[in-house]
Amino acid sequence: MLSKLKSLFSADQKQFRAQPLVSLYQAGKPQWTPRNYAAQAREGFMTNAIGYRCVRMIAEAASSVPLLLYQGAKEAETHPLLDILARPNPSQTGRELIENIVSYLLLAGNSFIEVSSIDNRPRELMSLRPDRMKIVPGVDGWPDHYEYSVYGSIAKLPAENVLHIRMFNPLDDYYGQSPLEAAQRSIDTHNSACAWNKSMLDNAARPSGALVFAASDEQLTAEQFERLKNELETSYQGAANAGRPMVLEGGLDWKEMGYSPKDMDFIAAKNSAAREIALAFGVPPMLLGIPGDNTYSNFTEANRTFWRQTVIPVLGKITDAVGNFVGPQFGPDLKLSFDLDQVEALCHDRDALWSRVNAATFLSDDEKRAAVGYGS
Repeated sequence: MLSKLKSLFSADQKQFRAQPLVSLYQAGKPQWTPRNYAAQAREGFMTNAIGYRCVRMIAEAASSVPLLLYQGAKEAETHPLLDILARPNPSQTGRELIENIVSYLLLAGNSFIEVSSIDNRPRELMSLRPDRMKIVPGVDGWPDHYEYSVYGSIAKLPAENVLHIRMFNPLDDYYGQSPLEAAQRSIDTHNSACAWNKSMLDNAARPSGALVFAASDEQLTAEQFERLKNELETSYQGAANAGRPMVLEGGLDWKEMGYSPKDMDFIAAKNSAAREIALAFGVPPMLLGIPGDNTYSNFTEANRTFWRQTVIPVLGKITDAVGNFVGPQFGPDLKLSFDLDQVEALCHDRDALWSRVNAATFLSDDEKRAAVGYGS
C-alpha cells in the first residue's frame, strides 16, 4: 500500500487529499538469508537452537561408532590405516575428525579432507573448511586442483591429495547441497518468530492496521505525508520495532487490522518451523523435545529410526569415501566399515537378528556366525 500511496502523489502536486481510510502499514516481503555458507552457518547453526542440535546430534552419534577395517573377508585388528584414523593429525583425535567431516557435510553439503603423504603412504588427514575451498576443473571437466584461501593467501592443493565428500546437488556439477540450505526458510521463520516474540516482550503493543483520516476539507501536505510515511517505515516496521506504541497527530486515528500475535499463535508457528528443520536433517522431532509430534510411539523407536535413517547412511557415505580414497595406498582388498554392535540404540534390532539366526536349525554354527557378521 505504501507504493500505491506514493503513486498517488506526484511531483507536480503540492497537496495530497487523503481518503477516509488510508492503510500505511503492512507486512513487507520476507527477507531470506543469503545462500552462502557464512550466512547460513550463522543463522542456521550459530543462532538457531534446532539447527545446532540437529548437526551436533548427527555428528556426535556418527563419531561415536568404532571403525573397522577388513582385509578381504577378515577383520584386521591392527593396521597403519587404523592408526591414522585413530590419530589423524597432531591437533585432532579420530573422533574429532569424524565430527568435523559430518558437521561440514551437513552445514555446507561439502566436506574436504587433505591427505598428507610421505613415500606415497598417507601420514595425516586434515578436515578443511569448505567455504575456503575452490574447485578448479581441468580441460576434461574433472577437478585439476583445489585452491584453499586463508586470510588472503591461496594454497594450491593437488587433486590427488584432497578427498571431496559431497551431498547430491541437482544444479551443480562440483559442489553439494546441504540439509541446512533446504531448511533455510524454516530456519529464517523460526529465528524471526524468536525475534518477534522478544520484541513483543520489550514493547507494550504492536501497531498493525490502517490510519483513519477524518473526511473533511483538510489536506495532508507533501511534507506531512512524506514525514508520516518515513516515520512508519523507520520506527514501526520490522521485528525490532514490534509492539512499539504509536503516537498520532490530530485528525489521525489508528484502527487495528489483521491478526495479533496471540491470534497468530507464534508458539505453534515456531514449533511447525522447528519440525521442518528437523525433517530436513532427518532428526525425529521427539528427540529434540518439540511438542505436537506423535509420529513415534515412544522415544526408543524414534532413536532407532534416527540411527537407521540418518546416522548410518551418513557414516556409511564417509567410511566408503575414505576407504576408497586412502585404502588402495596401503594395499589391495581393504574395506573400511563400522561396528554397529557397539551402538546401544540398535540393541533391539541386534537381539532380534540373533534370535532369528539362532532359531534357524538348518544352519550350522559357522553359517550362523557368518550371518551375524562374525565370520567362521
